[in-house]
Formats: sequence, structure tokens, C-alpha cells
Amino acid sequence: MAITATQNDGVSLIADKFSYDLVETDVEIITSGRRRIPAHSGILASGSPVLTNIIEKPRKIHGRSSKRVIKILGVPCDAVSVFVRFLYSPSLTEKEMEKYGIHLLALSHVYMVTQLKQRCTKGVGERVTAENVVDILQLARLCDAPDLCLKCMRFIHYKFKTVEQTEGWKFLQEHDPFLELDILQFIDEAESRKKRRRRHRREQNLYMQLSEAMECIEHICTEGCTLVGPSSNLDDKSTSQVKTGPCSAFSTCYGLQLLIRHFAVCKKRVDGKGCVRCKRMIQLLRLHSSICDQSESCRVPLCRQYKSRGEKDKKMVEDTKWKVLVRRVASARAMSSLSQTKKKKSEVLLKEEAEDFIRIRNKLR
Repeated sequence: MAITATQNDGVSLIADKFSYDLVETDVEIITSGRRRIPAHSGILASGSPVLTNIIEKPRKIHGRSSKRVIKILGVPCDAVSVFVRFLYSPSLTEKEMEKYGIHLLALSHVYMVTQLKQRCTKGVGERVTAENVVDILQLARLCDAPDLCLKCMRFIHYKFKTVEQTEGWKFLQEHDPFLELDILQFIDEAESRKKRRRRHRREQNLYMQLSEAMECIEHICTEGCTLVGPSSNLDDKSTSQVKTGPCSAFSTCYGLQLLIRHFAVCKKRVDGKGCVRCKRMIQLLRLHSSICDQSESCRVPLCRQYKSRGEKDKKMVEDTKWKVLVRRVASARAMSSLSQTKKKKSEVLLKEEAEDFIRIRNKLR
């Protein structure tokens, strides 16, 4: 539906199921190119509070024309036509958004047309490129469009090297150093957040690995794990205990077994010369004793000894880093146990549902 100026002041517009074909227009909108767009004051006032104030102001009548004149300047004439048409019927084509999206965003902000502003914010945001991102960012700040502003900031952050070579960025450096500083601060904060997230993921990975190691130590010392690996077949001549299935934590359990065997026979540790692998084993045993709540019945070596020594050793008790490590490993262990429980419950439910389905299907046959 297009709006065109006519000599007899006629215009064909439809809004809210009312036809204005036969209603005489009482407003003329003048654009930068001296185009005159006839419109109805009632429609303009219902779509924009700013236009309402303009229409309600007293005016002086010059000449024979009794129509009120409203000037909308600074944007292309066709953009004004699309803007007025939107007030009559809120619809925009992709071609119009592509051609006049930026202009319509400015008009919707100035004349407080919320629905149009939301559409323009989304439409312009989908058309951001390295060449126009700086211009759109400046417009978004002027038009109070925080979503579009954030999208432009993120775009500049992800493609900063490309944006840095554009004319828009060079113009920004010369004429708006404060905005340039805001962008650089945003990029710096985003990179810092990314580093913190990576560090947090690495820490959580470490806590989960230590939690798994604690479970494996208990598993080795309590149940025994003489067969570790994906296969549970043994030679007929072997006298080792045959397990019904593979160990659930193959790599961790196997590495701990090797570490325990080394710890039992290491000569450096016995001679007091020190051994890195033995120190690692001692740290794991100490961590287990700090987490273990069944030290009296625990079968892990040195658990009770470390527990009693820790109670007497004030330095160990007051070691903040050690406390944090123990607390986070215990938390990771609890979360792992909870997720495993939920997984087992879901597997049981799925199995029961499958059995019920098979039973019902057999009955129907």
C-alpha cells in the first residue's frame, strides 16, 4: 500500500479496518525534496505521541489552505512515505528495510513509534557489516537502542581487525575518541571474561579429575581392580579374579595402579631423597583423608594417620588453599554422584517404558 500525493488531496489508506478513501485529508507532510504527502491527523496522532503534540498546537492559517503542515526533513522522501504508511498499516517489506532501515530507525525514535523502532532495531541488526557497523553503532547510541548497540559492539569485538581497516573506524578515531575508548574497553572486558571462563572450565575439569581419582582410590583399595581396561577376558591359565565388566574409569584407574605400585617399591622415597611421583601419591592420599568421612572403616592406606595428623597440625588446618581445594573436590564429587544417580534413574525409566511398550504390543497381537 503506497502513499502518493495527489492534486485533489485524495489518498487511499486502510487502518484498523476503517476506510479513509472518502475522508478528506487534513494534514500535509513536507519532505526534504519538497514532496507533499497528504495524511489524516487522527491516524498520525494515534501512532505517534510526538505528532499528537504537533497536531494539537494552535496554528496560524496562511492563505486558502486549512491543512496543517508538518515538516519531516533530513531523510529521503521515500523513507518518509514508508514511515507515514507504517502509521496507517504496520507492515514493512524486506526491500524497504534494506533500503531505509537506518532512516526509519531514526524517525521511529524521534517520533516515538515503538513498534516501528523494535522492527528497525531487529532488521538493522541483521544487516550489520564491517563497513557499516561503526555508523550503525553511533546511530544506535543516539536512538537509545541498547540491543542494537550491544550487537554492534560484539560484532566489532569478533571482527576487530577487519573493522579497524574501514573508513568508518578511521573517521571515528579522528572525530569521536570517547566512543573509540568505550569500544576498546568493551573488547578488553570481553577478553577478560573469556579468560575467566576458560580458567574456570580448566579448574572444574581438574576438580572433576581429582574427584574421579578419589573414587578410583577407594575402588582399588576396597573392591580391588586387578583387571583394568575395555576387555574383561583373561587367559584360562590366569589365576586373577575375573571381573564381569570393564572398569568405568579406565585411564584414571590404570594410572593410579601404576602410581601405587611405584609408591610401594620406590627407593628414593625410602632413602629420603624425594620422588615427584611419590609426592603426588602422598598428596592424593592426603586429599582422600580430608574428604573421607569414614576414616575408622576406610581401607585406603594412611587415611586414619593423615586424618589424625591433620587435626594436630595447625598449619594444615589453617591452610586456606588446601581448604578450598578440599571443598571444591568434595562439591565436584557430590555433583558427579548426583548426575550418575539421575542417569541411572532415567535409564531404569526408559527400560521400564520399553518393557511396557513390548508387553502392550504383545497383548494387542
